[in-house]
Amino acid sequence: MNKILDELIDKGEDRTPEETKIAKLLGRLIQDFEQRYYKPKKHTPREILIYLMEANNLKQADLLNVFGSSGIASEVISGKREISKAHAKALAKRFCTSTDLFL
Repeated sequence: MNKILDELIDKGEDRTPEETKIAKLLGRLIQDFEQRYYKPKKHTPREILIYLMEANNLKQADLLNVFGSSGIASEVISGKREISKAHAKALAKRFCTSTDLFL
């Protein structure tokens, strides 16, 4: 399931609406499974963002459409600013996951 989700995430803006729905569902199923059986360590929203950026070979500039400016993106990634609810929603959409990860 992780491999399929990674492939869907890699499609980025080229995902169809149906593929986006499948990616969100797979993300939720994987998250639920891991929480139930692996008891993962609680990571901060910033740690999760950095992990997702690294896993998807993204740079700060690749998320300007999420944050609106390079200054805000820089502050969030460096930990100087918290992720807002609006940014959490945009990040969840970008990475096909729940907003809960970023709040």
